[in-house]
Amino acid sequence: MADHPPGRLLNILGLGFGLAGAVGGTIGAGILRTPGLVAAQLPSAPLVLGAWLGGGVYALLGAICVAELAASLPRAGGWYVYAERAFGRRAGFLAGWTDWLAHCIGLAWVATTVGEYGLALLPAPWQLMPLGSQGLAMVAIGLFTLIQLRGLRAGSASQELLSLIKAAALLALVTACFLLPSQTQLGGGSVPPEPATIPSWQHLTLAGVLALQAVITTYDGWASPVYFAEEFSDPGRNLPRSLIGGVLAVMALYLLINLALLHVLPIAQLAESILPAATAGRALAGALGGNLITAVALVSLLGLINTVVMAAPRILYGLGRDGLVPDIAARVNGGGTPTVALLLTSGAAAGLVLAGSFERLLAMGALLYVCLPLAGIAALVALRRQEPELPRPFRCWGYPLTPLLVALVSLAFLVGAVVSDWVDSLAALALVAVGYTVSKSGSQAPP
Repeated sequence: MADHPPGRLLNILGLGFGLAGAVGGTIGAGILRTPGLVAAQLPSAPLVLGAWLGGGVYALLGAICVAELAASLPRAGGWYVYAERAFGRRAGFLAGWTDWLAHCIGLAWVATTVGEYGLALLPAPWQLMPLGSQGLAMVAIGLFTLIQLRGLRAGSASQELLSLIKAAALLALVTACFLLPSQTQLGGGSVPPEPATIPSWQHLTLAGVLALQAVITTYDGWASPVYFAEEFSDPGRNLPRSLIGGVLAVMALYLLINLALLHVLPIAQLAESILPAATAGRALAGALGGNLITAVALVSLLGLINTVVMAAPRILYGLGRDGLVPDIAARVNGGGTPTVALLLTSGAAAGLVLAGSFERLLAMGALLYVCLPLAGIAALVALRRQEPELPRPFRCWGYPLTPLLVALVSLAFLVGAVVSDWVDSLAALALVAVGYTVSKSGSQAPP
C-alpha cells in the first residue's frame, strides 16, 4: 500500500449513527410529493398503501442482501468494495467511479432544491441576493463541507441530530393530520359514492408498475451505512442492524405519512396535488401551512446533503487507497475525514450547481443508481461461490431467493429506464467510460 500522511479512518460509529445514516440518506423532499404521483396511478387507498408497502419490502430485501456483504467486507468504498472483490479491479473501479458520479449529481440536485426552498422562505429583500437560489445552494454545500472537515465526530453528530429533527418534523405533520376531522367528516358526514369503475387488469398492472417506480425512487438511499463500514466499531453486528432497521423505520414513517394524507385528503384530491403535504398543510394552518411544509422539506434535504457529503468522499478514499485513482484521494486528517476526497466531491457538486440546468445529468444519475444494487447482488452471488469460507457475521436471509427477487426487480427497472430514455442512457454509459482515463489500472492491489 502507498505511504500516506498521518491520519486514518476512525472506528467510532455505532448503531445510532447507522440508523441515522439510513434514515438521513433515504428521506428527502420526495415523500412530500410522491404520494400524489402514486395516487394518480392507483384508484383506491388500499392500493396506494400497498404500493408503499411493496416498495418498502423491495428495499428491505435489498438491505438483507447487502448486509451480508457489508458485514463480511467492512471496508470504505461502498459498492466498489464488493465489485472489486468479486470481479476484479476493473469492475471495482467501474462501480466506484459510477457511484461517485451519481453521488455528485445527486448532491448538486439536492443542494439546488435546498436553495430554491430556502429562497422561498426568505423575506422579499433577501430574495434579491447575488446568485439567488444558486448562492444558497453553494452555502449549503460549503457549510456541510466545513462540518465534515472538523472530523468524523462532528459529521456523525450532525447526521444524528438532523435525522432526529427530520423524523420529529414528519411525525408532527402526521399527528397534526390525524387531529383534523377525516375527509368524510369535512364533507358533512358522508360523501356520496362515485360510480364504481373496475379497471382492467392490464391497466391496473401498468399503473402499479408506474406507481412502484415512484415509490422505489423515494426509498433510494437505504444503503448509506455501507459507505462507513470501516468506521463502525462493531461492523459485523451493527451494519446489518443499521441497514435493516433503517429500512423498517423509513417504511413505517412513509406508511404513516400516507395514512395521514389519506385521512385529510380525498383520493381524487391527493392524486391531483403536485405537493400533497402542502395541501394538507393548508388544511392544517391556512397559508402558513405551505411555509411550514416548505420548512419540513428544507430540513429533510439538509439531512440528505449531510449524508451525501459524508458518504461520497469514502468512495474516492477507497479507490485512492487501493491505487485505482491517485493516492492523494486517500489522505485523511486527524479527525478521520478524507479531506482531498471531500474537497473534490464538494467542488464537483458546486460546479454542477453553478452550471445551472442539469436535468439530463439528473436522468443519467438516476440510471447509474439503478445499476449499483445489481452490481452488489451479482457480487453477493459470486462471492458465495468463489469464497465459501469467507467469514460472514451475517448471512442473507432466504438465499438464493432473496437476491433473485431483488435482481429481477432492479433489472426490470433498468430495462424500463433504458427503453424510455435511451439517449440519456447512452450518455450515462459514456460518462462512466470517461472514468477509465483516470484509472490506474496497472497498479497492484494492496495486500
